[in-house]
Amino acid sequence: MNNCQKINPSKGLLHSRNIHQGQYDFSALIKTCPELKPYVIHNPKGDLTINFSDPQGVLLLNKALLTHFYDVKFWQIPAGYLCPPIPGRVDYIHYIADLLSAAFAGNIPKGSQIKGLDIGCGANCIYPILGSRCYEWSFVASDIDALAVKTAKLLVDANKNISKKIIVRQQKNTQKIFSSMVKTTDRFTFTMCNPPFHASMEKAEQGSRLKRKNLSKNAVSNKQPNDVLNFAGQAHELSCAGGEIAFVKQMVEESLLIKNQVCWFTCLLSKSENVNPLKKLLEAQKVQQVKVVEMSQGQKISRFIAWTYLELQEQKDFFV
Repeated sequence: MNNCQKINPSKGLLHSRNIHQGQYDFSALIKTCPELKPYVIHNPKGDLTINFSDPQGVLLLNKALLTHFYDVKFWQIPAGYLCPPIPGRVDYIHYIADLLSAAFAGNIPKGSQIKGLDIGCGANCIYPILGSRCYEWSFVASDIDALAVKTAKLLVDANKNISKKIIVRQQKNTQKIFSSMVKTTDRFTFTMCNPPFHASMEKAEQGSRLKRKNLSKNAVSNKQPNDVLNFAGQAHELSCAGGEIAFVKQMVEESLLIKNQVCWFTCLLSKSENVNPLKKLLEAQKVQQVKVVEMSQGQKISRFIAWTYLELQEQKDFFV
């Protein structure tokens, strides 16, 4: 392994290209999405906000953000599925763009020739939507859940500005991640994943109860949704046997089988203690480079690990 880098953001700040800095302009968002209006309230300082403990309010805020900033006219998800906060999700996209720029002399690559694979796109299909709108990248969005796949396809087909950029596939082998999903003819510039964090649904429900408690304490706060986590989610979105570390270890092991078909593999990690064990596993697989990229969202620090089996010149040749 040539080297391992850790990249830290400015403390408390979203990525510099993230357009969701500062407070939301709720007046503008209400004009874009009138459905949001009943959920907008005043906080103790007199500023407009929403109650971030209300799932419907959070969903409509996301809908307004997607329409207002990304020209996504239709976005809806079934009840009980994960409703992701847009600011934090788009940060992952921007940091992947930075990761790819090394092969482009420091320039951010744009266009449909940059192709991503989203493992576990969910019903919301948020990463492919944001990536296609921010940088015009193309995507394969995958999930094991039939309703999530059906909904994601509906969202993509309903928005003509992304319909030709995103293909949705169902992973029918629930015991595999890349295997049975990546075809022999596929070539991906990068992969990305927001893995199930918990080892069991009991652990997930404990986390949800804590989030509800914290959210209820700040029901009229002016925090943006990237400062909190929505507590909805299906079992496969929240937990897997062995938890996050087991899932990502399997991803690392399977990545070896398609090492020449992907330029960069990436995956979010909720727990910092999982970084070193994964580095050791990657070193044993003789990857060329590993990077750990931290992302700062208010008081919350998240991160993703990225690895490649390709030397820099091979990365450059990958795009030719």
